[in-house]
Amino acid sequence: MTAQLIDGKLIAQQVRDDVAAEVAKRTAAGKPQPVLATVLVGERVDSATYVAAKGKACQDLGMGSVNHHLPANINQEDLEKVISDLNADKSISGILVQLPLPSHLNEERVLQLISIEKDVDGFSPINIGRLAQKGREPLFVPCTPYGCIYLLEQAGVKIEGANAVVLGRSNIVGMPAALLLIGKNATVTVCHSKTKDLPGVIRQADILIAAIGRTEMVRGDWIKPGAAIIDVGINSKPDASKKSGYRLVGDVNFDEAKEVAGFITPVPGGVGPMTIAMLMKNTLRAAQIQQGEI
Repeated sequence: MTAQLIDGKLIAQQVRDDVAAEVAKRTAAGKPQPVLATVLVGERVDSATYVAAKGKACQDLGMGSVNHHLPANINQEDLEKVISDLNADKSISGILVQLPLPSHLNEERVLQLISIEKDVDGFSPINIGRLAQKGREPLFVPCTPYGCIYLLEQAGVKIEGANAVVLGRSNIVGMPAALLLIGKNATVTVCHSKTKDLPGVIRQADILIAAIGRTEMVRGDWIKPGAAIIDVGINSKPDASKKSGYRLVGDVNFDEAKEVAGFITPVPGGVGPMTIAMLMKNTLRAAQIQQGEI
């Protein structure tokens, strides 16, 4: 294996330890405990699992959490009232609405309603707009792209001046990741299903962030020797040797890519742990903003 493994579990734990130490210092000084409010609509098992993990992380780090579990058939007006009440509640530091919402709800209106000072997911159109504008700084950056950039920096990968390719253009990962890379002075190409000669484009990448949601799509011979690969994909692949009958793999063929790349994240254990770690970091930051410390 030629690539250096970027250990997301280890780096995420360091972030969590830093947040826990800062929270302990705050509470010892008599300052309010950071509190994350999550809003879960409906009964999606994956969404409920994510929300439970976020609540446990808050508890582990000495922060408070409040979960509003709402029925799947809630109407827009009632959901917006929950958000407005959380905006007004001074004990709540951050608000996270678990996406996706049921199709009858207007997701954009809900995200617009969250106060930008409490938008710990970084999905407010105002925070995203600031991210896209030179000379403007968002209060919060979306947690998964934030984690991707943090992993690159912790691994010592030089972003400034690099050719970076982002594979995938979702609002949650691809587009914010591209904007963050631009902000760090990389030259960025965003690829998608309509990109011509995708392997050829990816072969030019010093940095690749793969977030396309296609099992092991990126092959080893697509990789530029020495490139840094951040694999955001989480896909299940049949594996008879596993009790579950499957194993988790990324959007990059790890076994092939690791022989070519300079740095690579594993799946699982790469980007995944970073998402909640950066959410905790954002929640602490929200408390600091609301106390006038930032």
